[in-house]
Amino acid sequence: MNNILIIGAGRSSSALISYTLNKAKELGWFVTVADANPDLAVKKVGDHPNGRGTWLDVMKVNDRRELIERADVVVSLLPAHLHLEVAHDCIKLKKHLITASYVSKELYRLGDAARDRELIFMGEMGLDPGIDHMSAMQKINNIKAEGGELTAFRSYTGGLIAPESDNNPWHYKFTWNPRNVVLAGQGTAQYLENGKFKYIPYHRLFKEHRPVQIQGMGEYEAYANRDSLLYKDVYGLSNIPNILRGTLRHKGFCDAWNALLDIGLTNASYPIMDSEKITYHEFMEAFTSNQAGTSVKEKIAILLGERPNSPVMKKLEWLGLFRKKRINLPNATPALILEHLLLEKWALKEEDKDMIIMQHEFEYKLNKEKKLLTSTLVLKGRDSLDTAMARLVGLPLGIFVRLVMQGKITSTGVNIPVMEEVYEPVLEELKEYDVEFVEKEEVIG
Repeated sequence: MNNILIIGAGRSSSALISYTLNKAKELGWFVTVADANPDLAVKKVGDHPNGRGTWLDVMKVNDRRELIERADVVVSLLPAHLHLEVAHDCIKLKKHLITASYVSKELYRLGDAARDRELIFMGEMGLDPGIDHMSAMQKINNIKAEGGELTAFRSYTGGLIAPESDNNPWHYKFTWNPRNVVLAGQGTAQYLENGKFKYIPYHRLFKEHRPVQIQGMGEYEAYANRDSLLYKDVYGLSNIPNILRGTLRHKGFCDAWNALLDIGLTNASYPIMDSEKITYHEFMEAFTSNQAGTSVKEKIAILLGERPNSPVMKKLEWLGLFRKKRINLPNATPALILEHLLLEKWALKEEDKDMIIMQHEFEYKLNKEKKLLTSTLVLKGRDSLDTAMARLVGLPLGIFVRLVMQGKITSTGVNIPVMEEVYEPVLEELKEYDVEFVEKEEVIG
């Protein structure tokens, strides 16, 4: 195998492209980076002798298949709903496929076809999902090997802003897809607590956040991810009474985000009439009814049950939601208007550093003792381009591509990275890039 195709040259591609180009030079491979913005693809490849950037409209079937046919391994960084088109081509043309996205039911249905053709289809090979699976499975299997019985597993991840670049009241800036941030949590969160199923619908999700103490970093807050139960059997934890996966944010974020949700600003189901002509002030006034306040800000505060100068209201005001400035966005939904505003307010400055925190908590019984193992990863980016997010999404993908290209992976079909032949070499090589978990173990009963 000699040829790698990377489809997508966006935010999270830099570390992957850099890694694969370096390995291509060392091992005699060739890397093609294809994107709807060919200038971006060319820029990411640069003048590297073992790579090229090119144009691809992924919806143009013949162009897409022509590129896939020339490759041995395809990495799709497309939006998740487009992976299936690429996957069908890879089945037809007998090419391996790797993505960082959650594996859909439709993609899992291609498992038999992929196995029949001895193809490796690996999904969830990024940060979260990805590094979370691999690091969790490594510890779960180690605990079981020692004779331990797991009673609780909790895992939290946050794409955050580093303290030295934290200069706004939300303590947050965009380090990944803004659209996904605005729509995060929609649906119903499901998890297990003391052997009982727990469900949190979207309208309650950000109210019911919980404090999480992060080793060496202090206290953060977490809201539950959509479906923690999916991984009970995948992780070999069928009988565990407690399992929860959550997203980390700085203290105060969830209450303020819940205010945006309560107002109705995360709704993407209908357009605002004349949205290009109205101001943010008028937009907010449209969400008030008979509140007795004299100003729009006071009416919104009453709607939310907040004081006009509460921390939540100060965050909303900082966003500019009460300014008499035109939105200038035609036929926009509330969610799109919010995203447009946040893109301005939460943009990374050139010198800003992002920060990824991932922490697993394993409670288990061993030799009549109850123990807690806490495993924590903290990694900061270098600037707004070389981000921790891009590294932690791209490096696992790149390392796995190398393993496949070198014939070191035997698991065919549609999988996620929970097998030892995947997580051991990937986690070991990640240490070379300062991606390493710090562990703390204590007896708790």
